[in-house]
Amino acid sequence: MNLGIISAIAYGILAIIGGIIGYSQAQSKVSLISGIVSGVLLILGGVMQLQGQAWGLILATVVTAVLVIVFAVRLAKTRKFMPAGLMSVLGLVTLAVMIQQLVVRV
Repeated sequence: MNLGIISAIAYGILAIIGGIIGYSQAQSKVSLISGIVSGVLLILGGVMQLQGQAWGLILATVVTAVLVIVFAVRLAKTRKFMPAGLMSVLGLVTLAVMIQQLVVRV
């Protein structure tokens, strides 16, 4: 198991937990749905990488990039580090690991 797989699954779990917290605190169904959908896609990408499927890394990278953009825009609007800033920073770290894995594969 490489670092790309671990980071995809870990970021997916964080996205799901964040969606659940967003729903429990603000009754935001959008947070719940988007957190679960993006988290499941990230975990799916990690599992597919684990099974040797190259598209799993691509899926996880694309989902992570979209989440980084979404949270960066949210951070710019709210100027609050939690949760947008934290998820942006963690997403950038995850994205860097995934891009490094993509470069190594090519």
